[in-house]
Amino acid sequence: MFNQSLQAQECCTFYCQSCGEVMIKDRKLLRVLPLPSENWNALVEEWCCHPDPFANKPLHPRENDCFLGDSFFLVNLRSDLEQEPKANTKVICKRCKVMLGETVSSETTKFYMTEVIIQPSEGSFPNIPRSQFVQSVIAQCLVEISSAKSTFRFTIQGQDGKVYILLWVLNSDSLVIEPMRSSGCSSKFPLLEDFSEAGSSSAWNAVKVLYQPCIKGRNKELASSWEGDISVHPLTLPSATCLELLLILSRNNVSLPLSLRQMNSFQVAFLKM
Repeated sequence: MFNQSLQAQECCTFYCQSCGEVMIKDRKLLRVLPLPSENWNALVEEWCCHPDPFANKPLHPRENDCFLGDSFFLVNLRSDLEQEPKANTKVICKRCKVMLGETVSSETTKFYMTEVIIQPSEGSFPNIPRSQFVQSVIAQCLVEISSAKSTFRFTIQGQDGKVYILLWVLNSDSLVIEPMRSSGCSSKFPLLEDFSEAGSSSAWNAVKVLYQPCIKGRNKELASSWEGDISVHPLTLPSATCLELLLILSRNNVSLPLSLRQMNSFQVAFLKM
C-alpha cells in the first residue's frame, strides 16, 4: 500500500503524523524497494551453492533510496543531518516530542509507518485524526502480510522488544455499519474524538481480529508461546503507539453487541481500513 504514496522519481516530503512537523523536505526518491522478510539472511545457505555473498552486509539505502519493511521504512539522511548520529538512538519530533523512529547506522534511519506521513512535495499535510490513521495503517499491514505470507497471528511489540498485544486476523473483507453514537465516549477518551464526529450512520471496510492484551503481566504464558512459534509474525512499533492501538481495540470491542465481544477467550474487534 505504501508504494501508492511512495513513487520513484518523485519529490516527497516526510511529515510527523501527530503534529505536521517536516522531517525531510523535497527528497527525490530514485528507488522505492521492498525489503525481504526479516529472516532472509538465515535462508541464504539454502539458495546458494557457494559461500554467503551477503555475509556481514546489511541492506542499507543509498541517498535517494527508500526501503520498505513490514511496519517501517529506511531512508538515508546523510544530506539532511548536521552531524552524524549514533546508531540505535531514538528519532524524536522536535515539535511534539513523539518518537518517530530510530537510527540504524550513522546514515540510515528507520521511520515507523504509524508515525510519519509521506506526501508529494507539491501537496500539503493531510490532517488525519490520529486514531483513524493508526488503525488504518495497522489494518492494511495485517492484510498485506497475511496475504503474502499466509500468516494470521501477530505479536504487536514495542521497540524495546516487549509484547503488548496478541492479534489474530479472522477476516480481511468485513463491512461494518455503525449507527450514530453519543459523544460520551469521546469526553472520557480524547484520543477517540474523531470516531464520534459523524452525525449519522456510516459503513466502512474493516479487518476483523481477535486480540489479547499483554500489559501488566496479562497472558504471559500465551505470549511466550506465540513468541516461540515461527508461524507468528512480530510487528514492531513505538511503545506509545502499541498502547494507542490497544485503546483503539478496546474501544471498538465495547462498541460491539455484548454477545459478539468474545470468541474462545479472545476479545473481538474491527480495525477500519
